[in-house]
Amino acid sequence: MTSTSPPLSFQLVISFILQTKNKICFVLLSAPWNVLCYYAEEISLRAPLQVVTAPNIDWSEHILSQLSLPNPMAQDVPNPPPDYYTCQFKTNKLHRFLGSDNEETFFKTTQRHQVLYEILARTPYGSVKQGEVGIDRLLTEQVLAAAYPLHELPTPPVPPESLSLRQILYRYWAQWSCWRRYQPLDHIREYFGEKIALYFAWLGFYTGWLLPAAVVGTVIFLFGFWLMSTDVPVKEVCNSGGTFVMCPLCDICPDWNYSSICFSYKAGILFDNGGTVFFSIFMSLWAVTFLEYWKRTSSVLTHRWDCSDFQEMEERPRPEFTAMAPMTMRNPVTGAEEPYFPENKRFNRILTGCMVIIVMLTGVFIFLIAIILYRTIIGILIYKSNSIFSNLAGRVASLTGSVLNLLVILMLSKVYTALAHILTRWEMHRTQTKYEDMFVLKVFIFQFVNFYSSPVYIAFFKGRFVGYPGKYNTLFGVRNEDCGAGGCLIELAQELLVIMVGKQLLSPHLKEVKEENGEKAQREEQVEDEEIFPWETDYQLLVCGGLFDEYLEMVIQFGFITIFVAACPLAPLFALMNNWIEIRLDAQKFVTEYRRPVVERAQGIGIWLPILQFITHMAVLSNAFLIAFTSSFLPRQYYRYTRDRTLSGFVNFTLATSPYNYTQQHHNISCRYRGLRDENGEYLPEYFHLLAVRLSFVIIFEHVVFFIGRMIDLMVPDIPEEVELKMKREHYMAKEALAENQVSKCCLYFCSVLVFITVKFGLFQCCDLCFQVVGKTMISNDDEDLSSTLRYRGL
Repeated sequence: MTSTSPPLSFQLVISFILQTKNKICFVLLSAPWNVLCYYAEEISLRAPLQVVTAPNIDWSEHILSQLSLPNPMAQDVPNPPPDYYTCQFKTNKLHRFLGSDNEETFFKTTQRHQVLYEILARTPYGSVKQGEVGIDRLLTEQVLAAAYPLHELPTPPVPPESLSLRQILYRYWAQWSCWRRYQPLDHIREYFGEKIALYFAWLGFYTGWLLPAAVVGTVIFLFGFWLMSTDVPVKEVCNSGGTFVMCPLCDICPDWNYSSICFSYKAGILFDNGGTVFFSIFMSLWAVTFLEYWKRTSSVLTHRWDCSDFQEMEERPRPEFTAMAPMTMRNPVTGAEEPYFPENKRFNRILTGCMVIIVMLTGVFIFLIAIILYRTIIGILIYKSNSIFSNLAGRVASLTGSVLNLLVILMLSKVYTALAHILTRWEMHRTQTKYEDMFVLKVFIFQFVNFYSSPVYIAFFKGRFVGYPGKYNTLFGVRNEDCGAGGCLIELAQELLVIMVGKQLLSPHLKEVKEENGEKAQREEQVEDEEIFPWETDYQLLVCGGLFDEYLEMVIQFGFITIFVAACPLAPLFALMNNWIEIRLDAQKFVTEYRRPVVERAQGIGIWLPILQFITHMAVLSNAFLIAFTSSFLPRQYYRYTRDRTLSGFVNFTLATSPYNYTQQHHNISCRYRGLRDENGEYLPEYFHLLAVRLSFVIIFEHVVFFIGRMIDLMVPDIPEEVELKMKREHYMAKEALAENQVSKCCLYFCSVLVFITVKFGLFQCCDLCFQVVGKTMISNDDEDLSSTLRYRGL
């Protein structure tokens, strides 16, 4: 390899700008064979020992084959990368590795990229004590414009088996026609590395598991349509006429008939029925089982991709850390002088950052209160306008409030993400891994409150503190808002759908892509009249910003379909359709729009897994409280078992009569309102009975779900048995391949004869080494003299 130039795909490009000439210059780097071998051993790359003959079968493919059903998701992707038993590369054991006789193909393209980037990251360019080391800092300080591996060059029309890896990914992964096909994960890993491949593996696994959740949720939703025509309370409301005269919804509003909300009451049944209880339990167990089986899938993939025993090397300090650290200290591992930042100062900065987070979260609650007041005030204004929307004042106020809340969420998200970057940099974390973990944690805490505060308010607080006629509670002089005519669950469903669908339509990434496309157009103008080389073509592509935004979007979505699923059975269906589109959009971005990123190894999805586990536990508690305190399920069951099994009279049971003093102030005309109170506004005994039932339900629900989840955890091992066997087989082969002292059969036979003659003739001065080599073999012989001699020598 030292005599010929490697293929372009093996090379890494550095581009820099000559300020005086305003010209971009490119430098192509490649490494000779001896350098590749040295650094491959240095950074613990793995090399193949033997081909694994067992096929890799997807779990759904296995189930369909067992049922003798055709698999519509399968596709024949050409040139599947072979699976190998591997071990850590050792230069002095090179001849024992598979394919070591071909220097051109022994190291994969991605491994060559890793070696080249490792060299660049270690190379000093100035004072080592001042941290002037590595290409990352040069890029940060904009000394260099970019550094990236080259994409594979396109080839002319050829048979499928002759396509380049990039063309295979484009044809069999990034095309919209592949929306229902398995992702070629091994090809993705071969081209982009393990970290990106694991993201798409998790996204595909999550999308596949959404399918049964979407089917069950749709069935529950359709079940609500059947209830609309058979439910007794619905018939009572719609046929009540002027029986139930309701108290005014605002201080200037008139009385109204309960029968006027017939349509809204029916719509509420779609989201609030007995099926939602089953669906809540189903989704809680679905989330637990999904994570357990993802652990299994992750262990299979990480072993297949040689990351199961991957441990990050002693990480280099971040470029920003080396540039801003106030002092240096000797690294206890490497012994080298490295930049250092005192731990007590970092702790103080982290505490300050926590205070900033609390201030930002307070801002979220202030905006939430503002939107609550907006809904109340705008509803009154619309009602007073005497327009065509007067009768729909509450619904218009609720819908516009949801849209306004979405805009506030997106605005605060962008502001806080930028602020989180500033805070995390200011905290001076030494390594990139620690920096990313702290950044992810900050953003998730904020986004969790930012996205879920409004749904939590609607689900658990709205309508709880209204009061009763004659003694209404107020907020800043404005009467507290009550749930709409169809109940709080239908409003919660509306809020979830507006956020989930609107977030995709108003995503802030659209603006970023437009800005970067503008930069791309400027770059194209610079080479308009020149021949464009591959490195120039790749330079015009967008910079891959990592996987943070992709993971965050999916994790927020996971929270919506689990934490609030009792209110919106269609949420998994919308998430499924979104993810089908998301996979293809992300695939197209990585294959055609982004520069090829430098490969990163990973053992899983990192800090996102404990975040998903936290959301799963929150979902169990949330669904328990939703069913107990927001849904009408328990009041119906209480009435069914204490009053009437047919639910006849249930509507009258849920409505209280206005207090006597309020009736006197309104011309002795009484009205009804939702609540379990007597004519003096005091709670009835039924209220406390029902409260006890609700609290008991919460305790039983969460204990049962957590118990079943724990049983699933114990029954489903994190590592499948076949993977454990492969790991043991691989460990054995690695031990054999890297053994330092191996005695040949001829040498063993010679030593055996020598020991035998020595023993027979009583020459006990034979060296101990010979006895140690063959002692274990000779002890099994029937020769009593030999056996006793070996025992005499302690062998």
